[in-house]
Amino acid sequence: MTFRAVRADKTEAGQVVQLVDMDDSELMDGDVTIRVTHSTVNYKDGLALSGKSPVIRRFPMVLGVDLAGIVESSRRSDFTPGDEVILTGYGLSEIHFGGYAERARVNGDWLVKLPTGLTRAEAMAIGTAGFTAMLALMAIERHDLTPSLGPALVTGAAGGVGSTAISLFADKGWRVIASTGRKSEAAYLKTLGADEIIDRATLSAPGKPLGKEHWAAAVDSVGSTTLANVLAQTRYGGAVAACGLAGGMDLPASVAPFILRGVSLLGIDSVQCPAARRLEAWRRLALDLDRDKLATMTRTIPLAQVFEAGARILKGETRGRLVVTIP
Repeated sequence: MTFRAVRADKTEAGQVVQLVDMDDSELMDGDVTIRVTHSTVNYKDGLALSGKSPVIRRFPMVLGVDLAGIVESSRRSDFTPGDEVILTGYGLSEIHFGGYAERARVNGDWLVKLPTGLTRAEAMAIGTAGFTAMLALMAIERHDLTPSLGPALVTGAAGGVGSTAISLFADKGWRVIASTGRKSEAAYLKTLGADEIIDRATLSAPGKPLGKEHWAAAVDSVGSTTLANVLAQTRYGGAVAACGLAGGMDLPASVAPFILRGVSLLGIDSVQCPAARRLEAWRRLALDLDRDKLATMTRTIPLAQVFEAGARILKGETRGRLVVTIP
């Protein structure tokens, strides 16, 4: 059986990514075969599509870090044909064929059954970005932080993680401060639940080891100088959930926020997230995420448009979430 896929190949001239026909015999090892119906575009997908960052660790590689679909065949007792499933992370698009294809064969241990109340399209509107935002909220909650202690800051607010984080935190009663470099998105961010919009330039320039205390919690998807400034302006006993590197992998910070204010830096990993926490995050997303807000932040594109979408997401020109329909 042949199927369409977005595949990256390594050539003498460098990485080449194109929409190609593939055969079932080319699928990778796994005990569950899926007819993929939806995927999404994350920042990591943009990096893989561009070839500008060494995201892909083996070639050829089918791209797409997320997928949702229907089980076609299974050698496991916990998945049967017809089951609707989600897969995010676990090295998709890095070391294992990803979701930009009509078919996928994967390890069933990586799969999550579609939670009650979610459609496959909604699950991919959430995708890795929304899943990461929920993991950040759960980490903040495990740190015993509550809205009564002060506002929550969200950087990269108009992006996928940021948009979902604003909605989730606002619906849990937090006063949300949204940091963005796009003033034109202010109305959109307030629709999601942001109470205050600040210019990202106030956080992206080198700052002091300690600044005025502004927020009790923060979700940062930018990294680098922005994360350093977020830490420096976090209130005593507060915490920052770090989940991205759009601004760089470095952290030009000092120990001052940690030893003088007891601030905690919480690392958020969505790729190898333990199964129990993964299931809890999806359960909560199905229950807690406002569907109207999710629709507001979502746009749908066909598979052939992921190339353009990947380029735009790296330039910071996309808003919210992009769902990819697989033919």
